[in-house]
Amino acid sequence: MIGAIWPSFLRVDNGIPAGQGITTQGMVGYTIYWIVQLPLLCVRPEKVRWLFVVKSVVVPVAWIAILIWAFVAEGGGSMFQESPSSTTMSGSTYSWLFLANMTSILGNYATTSVNQSDFSRYSRVSARWQLLYVPMLPIVFTFISFIGIAASSAGQARYYGGTGDVPWDPTVLISNWSSRACRFFAAASFVLASLGVNISANSISAANDLAALAPRFFNIRRGQLLCAVLSWCLVPWKILESAESFLNFMSAYAIFLAPVAAIMLCDYWVVKQSKYDTLALYQPFNQTYRYSFARVIYGKEVSVWGVNWRAIAAFLAGVVPSLPGLIHSVNGSVEVGVGIHPYQFGWFLGFVGASGVYVGLSWWFPARETVVQRAVLADEIYEGRALTGLGIEEVETEAEAGRDEYKEVKV
Repeated sequence: MIGAIWPSFLRVDNGIPAGQGITTQGMVGYTIYWIVQLPLLCVRPEKVRWLFVVKSVVVPVAWIAILIWAFVAEGGGSMFQESPSSTTMSGSTYSWLFLANMTSILGNYATTSVNQSDFSRYSRVSARWQLLYVPMLPIVFTFISFIGIAASSAGQARYYGGTGDVPWDPTVLISNWSSRACRFFAAASFVLASLGVNISANSISAANDLAALAPRFFNIRRGQLLCAVLSWCLVPWKILESAESFLNFMSAYAIFLAPVAAIMLCDYWVVKQSKYDTLALYQPFNQTYRYSFARVIYGKEVSVWGVNWRAIAAFLAGVVPSLPGLIHSVNGSVEVGVGIHPYQFGWFLGFVGASGVYVGLSWWFPARETVVQRAVLADEIYEGRALTGLGIEEVETEAEAGRDEYKEVKV
């Protein structure tokens, strides 16, 4: 966007070493983007709905326009021709490469499968309409992937000829366009898309985790601001340094998120049979989901906060087999032999492995204190209905009594 407005900006001398994966222009752009996004993180999540309404209209139009450009620019023929530098694969090599690329693609799905509820809880749409996600998400993601393939292939045929270079980064592709206006509006749509994804899938999710871990110190706003500050420490431009580093990141992301998704799904649908006490989840002195054990302190038996060791064991069972391949992808000089194969289908292995281990451990070593007779829904709490024979006021009174007893024991 800056280069489209002021072309001289693209000719600024680069003062950052080449090995850092970013240029001076890129650092300036990232800094401006970070500053623009910062005020939006201070707004309550339900108040930024307007941003996603605009994004849902502008971004698809821009992407379809890029697809049209791809077909018009190369006539729909040469852009799908095989590159002179391409290599044909077959047999087991092709199969493992296919699985590795599928794992990279699933890294995108893996993110939303774990943290989508952090943002969808603000939705005003009924659950019936949310079921449309099931058929629509694969269709939309496949269409967007096709746009990326078509546009990058057209860019290679039009601007890079027989060099074999593929403009996989859309910002690199549009930088070759001669029309400054087209470059500006295309880049603006990318900025809008990045803002929406970063707020919904990254910032709010991190803020929810921080607020759950340390509610005394963090709320949604503080958690998002801390996430924004820590983003500098994570050097995100290193991820986009090359197509290979980006795919490695997505694959690594997937192998860690697959066990998390498996544990969440199995705990809700299989172990708990979709029966959660929603009120207990938000009561700090309710021991239902603390996975705690009893200890005697000052002559009184109290519950000490614990951890769901079944989930930890299942997570390790899903991640550990893929670690040799992950090490090799980070450092190619480390040879792991056939140990790379579990990493190549790490999402499937992690999901299935964690599911089996978690369900098995929960069956043999059940956490009986977490099993409730019926589900206590959020709507019941909001409407003040009777819960397990107690009204909301009585439940809050009991929570206060438990809090006072805890303070007495602690003193």
